[in-house]
Amino acid sequence: MSPADPAIRTPDQRLRVFVSSTLRELAPERRAVRAAIEQLHLAPVMFELGARPHPPRELYRAYLAQSDIFLGLYGERYGWVAPGDDVSGLEDEYRLAPPGLPKLVYVREGGEREPRLVELLSRIKGDDRVSYVYFTDADQLAELVRGDLATLLAERFARAIESPGESDAGMGGTVELPAALTALVGRERELETVASLLTDDDVRLVTITGPGGIGKSRLSIEAAGRVRDRFHGGIAFVDLAPVTDPQLVPAAIANALGIRDIGDGTLDEKLRMAVRDRRMLLLLDNLEQVVDAAPAIRSLLTDAPHLTLLATSRILLRLTGEHGVELGPLGLPDLRQGPDVGRALAASSVDLFVERARAVKPDFELTDENVEDVDRICIALDGVPLAIELAAARSRVLTPAELLERLGRHLLGLGGGVRDLPERQRTIRSTIEWSTQLLGPSQRELLTRLGLFAGGFTLDAAEWIGRDIPDADTLEDLGVLVDGSLVRQQDRGDRAVFSMLSTVREYAREQLAARPDATALRDLHAQFFVRLGEQAGRELEGPGQLAWIERLAEEDENLRATARHLLDTRQWPAAASFAWSLYVYWWIDGHLGELREWMTEVLDSGDELDDHTRARAMYFTRAIAFWQDPDEWLVPGLGESAALFRREGERSGEALALISLALALLATRQPDAARADEALGASLELFRKAGDDWGEAMALATLGRVALLTQDVRAAVARFNESLAAAQRQGDGLGETIALHHLGWAEVLVGDFDVARDCFEQSLALSARLHHDEGVAYGLEGLTAVAAAAGDPVRAGTLLGAAQVVRERTGLYNAPTFSFHQQFVDGILATPAADAFEAARARGRHLRVDDAVAVALQRDVAEASASVP
Repeated sequence: MSPADPAIRTPDQRLRVFVSSTLRELAPERRAVRAAIEQLHLAPVMFELGARPHPPRELYRAYLAQSDIFLGLYGERYGWVAPGDDVSGLEDEYRLAPPGLPKLVYVREGGEREPRLVELLSRIKGDDRVSYVYFTDADQLAELVRGDLATLLAERFARAIESPGESDAGMGGTVELPAALTALVGRERELETVASLLTDDDVRLVTITGPGGIGKSRLSIEAAGRVRDRFHGGIAFVDLAPVTDPQLVPAAIANALGIRDIGDGTLDEKLRMAVRDRRMLLLLDNLEQVVDAAPAIRSLLTDAPHLTLLATSRILLRLTGEHGVELGPLGLPDLRQGPDVGRALAASSVDLFVERARAVKPDFELTDENVEDVDRICIALDGVPLAIELAAARSRVLTPAELLERLGRHLLGLGGGVRDLPERQRTIRSTIEWSTQLLGPSQRELLTRLGLFAGGFTLDAAEWIGRDIPDADTLEDLGVLVDGSLVRQQDRGDRAVFSMLSTVREYAREQLAARPDATALRDLHAQFFVRLGEQAGRELEGPGQLAWIERLAEEDENLRATARHLLDTRQWPAAASFAWSLYVYWWIDGHLGELREWMTEVLDSGDELDDHTRARAMYFTRAIAFWQDPDEWLVPGLGESAALFRREGERSGEALALISLALALLATRQPDAARADEALGASLELFRKAGDDWGEAMALATLGRVALLTQDVRAAVARFNESLAAAQRQGDGLGETIALHHLGWAEVLVGDFDVARDCFEQSLALSARLHHDEGVAYGLEGLTAVAAAAGDPVRAGTLLGAAQVVRERTGLYNAPTFSFHQQFVDGILATPAADAFEAARARGRHLRVDDAVAVALQRDVAEASASVP
């Protein structure tokens, strides 16, 4: 591992292994080593000229500086010593390897070694930082290399765990950056510039500019990772590629930060609250199409003095204090001196082509025979990384000469396409078009349709969208698109998830926009996710709840795009049904505020709505608004919703509307307890007739809350226990958390703190597994009261501080809450323990959510928070 980056990375981040050896003498061994390295998903750095009259030292010095491991391979020859030099290139490479670089040395047994090689090996053996091993043949060598590299990675990983970085110390310290699947090539100077700006206290906004496909996103991710230790409040990656309305940029940032919009306040207020005191970095990727969001970005920087923004865009934001870093093409080879392998590799564009070509064809070599063709390919592509990657992906089936011929016929003759785009952007468009021209008709059609997806997509979704393509085999066609780097594949558990580069997606959508069947295809996309919502349906209320929540969270962008399409095309019944089928998901994942806005749009459409649609839209607009504006105007709407559900024969819908109606009746200026009790009784009976354990649990929990409000605690305990039993019968985790939480507070009120603690701990653990932030906050507050009642101000302060930050940073900070804990907090603040409590509360505000949950569940470690920085 290079000294500049001591933390071990996973193999998918392409650690670079520099292989030093002579060329012709050890050709079979070099091939074996390369294969072994690539089997571990590492990147072999094979200096092409070996020990022949070696190229300038600056070249392989640069290669070594970018490498993470040195692997020396020796046989019998010492290598050629160039005129004026004292040592061969072979020895010079070993000498120039950075001192902190792990060194693995393999020596072939037998034969007569040249004297100077014997001397070199003697010195190497005397270096106690070197692993020195003999081998007999290429097969044994490959086995040794695989084992040694695997062991080295394991050791480095163990040390990384034993000495975690400072960035993990505080809440929100986890770096939320996409994994880098390939090495960054040819951007050392720009990377240093961006990283230096991000570490300057006087710099708050850095914008990386350049044409599409130039590598802005890749550079920004690398730069953010390099400075991660500086931002103890965390680094958040916000992909704005799917966002086309500048007014939605704050919502996209809030979503990336995990801020919940449950309809209890403005999103802007929540966003400012979440970031105002954090020393954090926001990486806003693909900002160009929403550059009019600049005023909102400026406001965010003004309100959060410790916030730094790193943006990628094709144009600058033109804000005061903005520091622009323009990203140009990669370095091109110079053909004026004639083709030369060494000089070619010194050009970063060629280096990138060779690395990407080897990713699809491991035995690809840059040789005297093909170097000129590769040079001309990189020149023809203007050194644009995306264009080079797309071309290099074809090396699996085409030689460099064939690639160059096709570029000449399909790329350069296209004339640039759109005239008002920058010159290099025309090249990228042309490269994509050229790449699609190498596809078959069904593959081109599939690529266009895949542009419909917002974010990733599964194989099932791809097969659905390509279901009626003539003569198509979607699985095979998708594989061709992956091979051609037009689509990327990532494994998530037992499922493969696919995605597209934003530039490729934009191209696909351009093709789609010009077609007469564009709306029909968007309908087809929406139909898949409507069916997915129907499939999730009742599963979200049973034992499969957690699995479905995780699955739907992965599809979040597509689900919201589906809702938007149904609304934009005025498919009101489908929109209402889609919202209803995923109600539990929207609730747990914190989208209720957005859901209410969708249904408001339905009601305000001016169109005639059927009972089915109006019942659901009326429910969502009133039931969700209840928490923000509990007033008389909600009661008629909820009553109408219940009546419409009753007319439809939808018992569970009617019962759910009656629950919200009862709560609204109790929250008005003149509470109507008798009517509320009647509504809840009818709700419970309807749920039981429908055999709906999920709804029954909700109704019983609400009856218990009413009992608490009337100070009938014993009756409340009985209702909450019934609710818990119903939720457990159904296997409903959300229902269990709600029942347990309320049962815990009832036990607090009767003074049984041991039982209350058990209830709060179970509720907290379930909420954490469901990623239900509101439930986590409630659980931490409940355990705060238990700790305070037990006379433990440190534990109480720690948990309350953590709960407050969960609410602030997820947009739940002003949500209504059972604030029974406040009386216990006030009790501590009135004693000499107040200072210890406040100090612990300040430390608790630095805990990450997972750490806060762990501390809360440590019963016998009252001082667990003492070590929190």
